[in-house]
Amino acid sequence: MARITLVDDDENIVTSVSLALESQGHSVRAYYDGASGLAALENDPPDLAILDVKMPRMDGMEVLRRLRRTSDLPVIILTSKDDEIDELLGFNLGADDYMHKPFSQRLLIERVKAVLRRASGGADESGDEPEESATRALRRGRLTLDPARHDCLWNDRPVKLTVTEFLLIQALAQRPGFVKSRDNLMDAAYDDQVYVDDRTIDSHIKRMRRKFREVDPEFDAIETLYGVGYRYRES
Repeated sequence: MARITLVDDDENIVTSVSLALESQGHSVRAYYDGASGLAALENDPPDLAILDVKMPRMDGMEVLRRLRRTSDLPVIILTSKDDEIDELLGFNLGADDYMHKPFSQRLLIERVKAVLRRASGGADESGDEPEESATRALRRGRLTLDPARHDCLWNDRPVKLTVTEFLLIQALAQRPGFVKSRDNLMDAAYDDQVYVDDRTIDSHIKRMRRKFREVDPEFDAIETLYGVGYRYRES
């Protein structure tokens, strides 16, 4: 079904996670340190990466930071640290989901399904395509979104977005001028089984703005309404 790269220095976790994912039909490649994992991800990108935070030779956050320089590959972060700072850092660096150890294999499988479903544009497990409205190109002023190809253009220049970032800007741009609360954006970008707090949405928006401003320093199309949410301002 999907090619997944797992990077974790704990052999027991690698074994159990690999078996769980392979039982669902996925192909799993495993690496036990960050440097080897990063090299594999860059040389032969899979459909999804699962990265542990604490690893030898390069930790998972640094792997993610370097990966995001060139790739919008979907990434799930694993950590044994129950620390919100780590979680926010992971989302700031562009992670698509986050799980604390210990976790159930069933929950991990559901998270993997959710991220892959979002990355594929919403196709269900039977392989049915999403409705045409979900895949049709969307143009709002200087913004062009092509969900079928996961392409985002601003002033006809490409902006590389992660799966989550793409879904957020799509949700905002679908109705310019209308306010989307953080709950609305969570519903648009995350599966029902996944809960994230307000700061996670804020972190994604902050990172997304930074990417657009690398293309256009005057970018101001995503407007913050403090205490309410965000809206897209068409220009």
